[in-house]
Amino acid sequence: MTSRRAISTVLAALLACGTTPARATDSHDYARDEYAVIRDGLAPDKHLSQASHGDGEGGNENFHVWLMAEPAHRRIARLADIGPVLDTGPNAYYAFWSADSRHVVITFRSDRHMVELNLYHIENRRAHLMLGRSLFKEVTSREVGADDHQRESIPEFEWKDTRRFVLKERRRFVTSGPGFERMLGAFGRVTDKLDDGRLMIEFSAEADCLLMPGDRYRIVDLRTGKFGN
Repeated sequence: MTSRRAISTVLAALLACGTTPARATDSHDYARDEYAVIRDGLAPDKHLSQASHGDGEGGNENFHVWLMAEPAHRRIARLADIGPVLDTGPNAYYAFWSADSRHVVITFRSDRHMVELNLYHIENRRAHLMLGRSLFKEVTSREVGADDHQRESIPEFEWKDTRRFVLKERRRFVTSGPGFERMLGAFGRVTDKLDDGRLMIEFSAEADCLLMPGDRYRIVDLRTGKFGN
């Protein structure tokens, strides 16, 4: 699954898990040796997969996502940096494999309206977390802080080939001053003014990115993204 439409649908489904009280979280009671393949978790070469497992009620204890050997479905290694997590059900985690099965993106929710996106390099049957700047940091020279009052974060990802991809970020913030909007420049837009005078500001950016040696990626071309209605 690599099309922009499919990925957008997936991320919308992730957020939809938290739109009603009955589906605030997606939990799963795992059997002792149950490692459930996440959505689209089987690699294109059919030799690897991504699967989730947790202990205790609702899978809330020792929850992890694992790299698995297929078709034996044997556990190989735990994926780093999956957490904090809101959901434990395997259907709340999505994998986006590169065509050569050497890289994979995992998306998951850390809060009801916060979707996280991790990129991994698969080498020697291990998953190495790849590092690179967020688009927000590329624009502002800093990461999002607690004082920014972020309300929503929706990343999008699209493979262009086995080394190039498009990364998108849409974020929503609540701020009491105009300085935050000025900092974002063309990448920010006021979407609403609240009764208490605070502003709802949307950030939107997209970039062409390139995989680099040393488990890193580089932003090649940054541009303003599309804003919501």
